[in-house]
Amino acid sequence: MTSQRILLSRIAFLVFAFAVLLTAAEGASAQIPATSPTPTLTNRDPDKDDHPRDFGSPEAEMREKLRIKAEKKDYEENVARAREVSDLANAVLKDYEAAKTLTSDDSKKLDRLEKLTKRIRNEAGGSDSQVETKDPPASQDDAIKRIADFAVELKKLVEKTPRHVVSAAVIDQANKIIGVVQYMRNRVR
Repeated sequence: MTSQRILLSRIAFLVFAFAVLLTAAEGASAQIPATSPTPTLTNRDPDKDDHPRDFGSPEAEMREKLRIKAEKKDYEENVARAREVSDLANAVLKDYEAAKTLTSDDSKKLDRLEKLTKRIRNEAGGSDSQVETKDPPASQDDAIKRIADFAVELKKLVEKTPRHVVSAAVIDQANKIIGVVQYMRNRVR
């Protein structure tokens, strides 16, 4: 009988140990928080950026910061170009009103003005195409005044246009300036 008691006590001990382990396992699993499903690339909003960015690594974050900084610098340079175009146009207008003729210095200013205006147009999303003046100026006085007025308007448009916008108004205004400058140049020759 003793061997039977030993066997029964061992079985009872094993059942008790199994019950304790089962209870401990249930308690431990209850403490693990429920996980929410992680978003996958297929759940992304199609209207958002097509290139998912990995902000997890410091290198990717640094690259993104540098990209944003470069875009901001390009935008500020474009605004500075628009201001220079306006300043050049006003200087040519002032010189012309004083002398009633265009000097070689004024011609150089108009060349620079045209070059800067083309760059502004290209930055705004325009193309490098030949521009025709729809309503040509009647006189040189009128042409220079138009250039100055158009340049002031261009400066205002560039300053208020956000960085990431392709502006048809900026492109159109730049084309007006380029058209009048080219019309003046072709008329003088």
